[in-house]
Amino acid sequence: MITLITAFIVDSLIGDPQTRFHPIALLGRCIAVLDKLFYNRKYSQRMQVVGGGMVCLFILSFTYAVMFAVVSIFDLLAVSIFADVFKGIVLAFLICPKSLAQAATAIRKDLQQRHLEVARHKVGYIVGRDTQNLSAAEVCRAVIETVAENTSDGIIAPLFYYFIGGLPGAAVYKAVNTLDSMMGYKNDRYLYYGRVAARIDDIFNYIPARLTGISFVAAAALGESDSKKAFQIMLRDARKHPSPNGGYAEAPVAGALHIRLGGYNSYFGTTSFRAYMGDDDEPLEAEKIRQAVHLMYTATACAVIFMSCVYWWV
Repeated sequence: MITLITAFIVDSLIGDPQTRFHPIALLGRCIAVLDKLFYNRKYSQRMQVVGGGMVCLFILSFTYAVMFAVVSIFDLLAVSIFADVFKGIVLAFLICPKSLAQAATAIRKDLQQRHLEVARHKVGYIVGRDTQNLSAAEVCRAVIETVAENTSDGIIAPLFYYFIGGLPGAAVYKAVNTLDSMMGYKNDRYLYYGRVAARIDDIFNYIPARLTGISFVAAAALGESDSKKAFQIMLRDARKHPSPNGGYAEAPVAGALHIRLGGYNSYFGTTSFRAYMGDDDEPLEAEKIRQAVHLMYTATACAVIFMSCVYWWV
């Protein structure tokens, strides 16, 4: 518990610092090096899958070994309470509630001040879609979808694996997530080469995504949102998402806020359509971003309380 409390305190103080020495940034550079080493477009489809799998195997094994060594050193050299504090500091780098809230809030304020161009520019840092021609409503949608998705990927899932496997478990999950973000594309290069990374990410996120969905429903019940609609939309629309897990974070948020997510997005100049989630009952406006951030914090608290109870019960 000391580790968890420390992690949230540290995150609330410094957020997710953007530095080349951040553990995830270092991990990304390692993946990039191995990516170049193992990829060869002349390989057969099967060999590309094998090559991508080797990258995943090395990265996940290396991540677990390093974090296991770090935890062992903390336990060996420090008094128990100080070891827990040190672990909490490390865990803070594996979750991102403050940085996610800050990014969303900054864009909300720009929209409220009618600085659409600035909002478009800022949202480009947190989403992969083209943002230069987004309307204010589309900027809101992009932010809310990102807040919902990253509540799962960036907060609740790492904590879920922390409860299961300690810091090594949380670190391995972040490695899985980073591998997917760098290799899990369906383009010419990664369709086969990144297949293992994408499949592992789907597997690792299966339970956390659904826990996130239930946590959003609980958060809506505790706050100003519609918990009944959140649950109904999650059951109705979650499986419409192209990802087997993404809909379980986004659909309940859409229901809770009485908005519609999904629709048309442009990626590198090519427009694609993603199935709608939720009903278009209320307009997508800046205030909905504030409500989504509130749901993020409350859902995180609900998930932590639930996982803590299960941990102590088991």
